[in-house]
Amino acid sequence: MKALRLRLAVSLIVLLVVLAYALPNIPAIGNSPLGALMQDRISLGLDLKGGMNLTLGVDVKKAVQNTLSVTGQDIRDRAEQEKITVMKPRLNADGLLEVTLPRTDQAGAFDAMIGKWFPNIHQVSAESSASGRVYTFELSDQARKQTEDMTMDQVVRTIRNRIDQFGVAEPDIRKQSDNQVQVQLPGMTDAERAIQIIGQTAHLEFHIVRDDVDPTSIMLPAGAARYPLIVKGQYGDQTESTIICDTESLMGGEDITNARPAFNEFGQAYVALEFNNRGANNFERITGEHIKKRMAIVLDGKVYSAPVIQDRIAGGKASITGNFTTEEAQDLAIVLRAGSLPTPVSVLEERTVGPSLGKESINSGIKASLVGAAAVVLVMPLYYGLSGLIADIMLCFTITILLAGMTLFGATLTLPGIAGIVLTIGMSVDANVLIFERIREELKSGMSAMKAVNAGFSRASISIIDSNLTTLITAAILYQFGTGPVRGFAVTLSLGILASMFTAVFVSRAVFETWVSRSSSQKISI
Repeated sequence: MKALRLRLAVSLIVLLVVLAYALPNIPAIGNSPLGALMQDRISLGLDLKGGMNLTLGVDVKKAVQNTLSVTGQDIRDRAEQEKITVMKPRLNADGLLEVTLPRTDQAGAFDAMIGKWFPNIHQVSAESSASGRVYTFELSDQARKQTEDMTMDQVVRTIRNRIDQFGVAEPDIRKQSDNQVQVQLPGMTDAERAIQIIGQTAHLEFHIVRDDVDPTSIMLPAGAARYPLIVKGQYGDQTESTIICDTESLMGGEDITNARPAFNEFGQAYVALEFNNRGANNFERITGEHIKKRMAIVLDGKVYSAPVIQDRIAGGKASITGNFTTEEAQDLAIVLRAGSLPTPVSVLEERTVGPSLGKESINSGIKASLVGAAAVVLVMPLYYGLSGLIADIMLCFTITILLAGMTLFGATLTLPGIAGIVLTIGMSVDANVLIFERIREELKSGMSAMKAVNAGFSRASISIIDSNLTTLITAAILYQFGTGPVRGFAVTLSLGILASMFTAVFVSRAVFETWVSRSSSQKISI
């Protein structure tokens, strides 16, 4: 009797909790003052809610070139430590790394240094020229493959971070073949702003402005290049001019720890930056070495501001100005804080799914669920009597637990997920059928009603748990390796399995034992 009371108490507590989470998902209750007390709702997927579907192309070739460029700087630094003279490394027209060794007598030491410290590059050629010995390097096959894989992973991670800060619920972001990334944004309506945030590379660099070079000059000195200078007017109008800067950046934005929109004393928006310890030390050193020179802040190859360095800047803080609107400063802070993309991405395909399609899918899914549930509710009492009526009540309990679980865990309901709910209805009743048939067999063998109930639940429960565990393992595999809609099906199926096992094995047994213990008759309507 003590165990029965415990089962009833647990069942009642679970019922009250799941009702609190499940009822607000019903429109009639969710839109009422009672539903307003519970803010959580089941999130709808792209196929139900509508939204945006983007296919992005990732320029992995540019990422490989960036890796080669960084390797060139490392070669130069290592050569300085080993007293080997090298000219500034550069990428040639084919995207390969060229390193010039002016003193050919140091060729042996240079080769030894490359072999010891830079196993990720492969020497393509080494030719003599008037300026010395010119080496050409490319990434090794293994390093190239690793760079491409890391680039794709970083693109997915960075885009996810940006979207999370943008506030989109349950986005689906995944790698595809041919260096592509699929992005699904349920409920997204501002397509232009979403594309700008997702696709902006946000590659931040600091360059010294070459004020000694005329921007209109046809020929530029070595180490200088033209950059577009973005000039914004007071009323949001934007123009472009040209500014000359050193091609070599002094530092990048990889050491940024925080970026936020802020306002100056005139109410103009700007982006405040904070660096980590390494970035703060580098920024302090750079500003100290270039006092009274202009430092260009270059974002994605465009100069947004070029202030004069008045003094050494310590404390690891900087700012990006440029007559930004509040929204522009907010978006720029988002992409900088979430991290820069390692390489440019382009929008290959953009599709918008209208909510009307989702509404039709929801209505069709609800209709299918209701038809299936109605068929079960009618058949079970006809075949199993009052026991069938208890099975119908357990079915309602199972669906309630399923809806509450999806709400509690923030699961997304997709069209295949609705199919999972329909399948749960059948699985829930199947467990009750196994138990009822076992109880019938025990009653036919001459057992009393209470013993038949206990034996029926004990023996059938083992089969129910075993069969459901195998299905649960399959659902876990679908969730791990499936795409967004398939994952939605796996989530609802998993929650449905757990809910049906709980109601069939635990709650239903408590109801039957209560019924039999309080009945004066030793017969069960089954």
